[in-house]
Amino acid sequence: MTERIVAAFVPLVDCAVLVAAREQGFAAEFGLDLALVKEPSWASLRDHLSLGYVDCAHALAPLPVALTLGVGHVHVDCIAPFVLGRGGNAVTVSTRLFEEMQGATTFTDPLETSRVLEAVARRRVPPLTFGVVFPFSNHNYDLRYWLATGGLHPDRDVRLVAIPPPLMVDSLRAGLVDGFCVGSPWNSLAVAQGLGSIVVTQSQLFPRAAEKVLALRTAFADQPRVRRLLQALDAAAAWVDDPLNHAALASYLARPAYLDVSEEIIAAVLGGRLRFGLGAEVHDPDYLYFHRHAANAPREADSKAWASSALAPVTKFAKVGAGARSKSRSSCLMGIHGTCAASENSAGRLGPGALHGSTAIKRKTSRV
Repeated sequence: MTERIVAAFVPLVDCAVLVAAREQGFAAEFGLDLALVKEPSWASLRDHLSLGYVDCAHALAPLPVALTLGVGHVHVDCIAPFVLGRGGNAVTVSTRLFEEMQGATTFTDPLETSRVLEAVARRRVPPLTFGVVFPFSNHNYDLRYWLATGGLHPDRDVRLVAIPPPLMVDSLRAGLVDGFCVGSPWNSLAVAQGLGSIVVTQSQLFPRAAEKVLALRTAFADQPRVRRLLQALDAAAAWVDDPLNHAALASYLARPAYLDVSEEIIAAVLGGRLRFGLGAEVHDPDYLYFHRHAANAPREADSKAWASSALAPVTKFAKVGAGARSKSRSSCLMGIHGTCAASENSAGRLGPGALHGSTAIKRKTSRV
């Protein structure tokens, strides 16, 4: 008997594991009819997940934390038992701003580019405006961290606004923003259209950061079909990470139902090929990945380390002005990202305790 699961996603390359699970038949192999619902924004996805319109979602890593704590929205208990992708974000600046940043000798050194940007920003009236995809996102923290390394205060010296990922390129074209931090393929699309230049990537700032997770409402998580979904996603993630499958994967993701972006741009992203400022071609195999390096089911040693820093997301929320919560919420966070008995075999398969909380979200305490 086939059981239906409805999953929401935002059009980004890191929805690839869900797409492959459906299109390559991994979900069907485990008796699931995986229906994918394309959302226009993270706010829409969050609301539909909260209300139970969908069963699960391709979610920003901090999103289930924010929902469970009731930070910035209603309170909905969630867990995140599976990492769908690590890395994949980048900062792109407009062509005009890039021309003003020509004091940099290279555009592949994050510290140098942030310092050059600081000098430009001090001369700008009104201040520079940058887009981020959502307040509770790695994009917000990545951009703030990078700006701060060059001496800019993200709340006083520049203006940060929330824009859905699919609208970032159009916002740059319209002159509404001077740059943005977003996931793939939107940075590469802006470069391909001559609208901007990539100046820093998430993998340069925080290598192997957990970027997207599978988010579930706790009330849904105990259903037997969820375990089968995780098994299907594990198989799909291994398929997605194999370079031999990237051409087929790019053809799936390019469809209007998913990203509606050219296969060539998507294939380049999957291969870690990016074009920075001054025409610098960068090949970073770990720019975005889906299964290797124990991406989906962390080893026990990782689980203990991340559990010990369970308050890091709350601290980060407070530092970006998104609302503080007391340390009494630590037990709540442990429920979202508690220790998971992940097996440590070479295939990285999910262990029997995979649904007892998640170790999926990496605690990048150095970012706070």
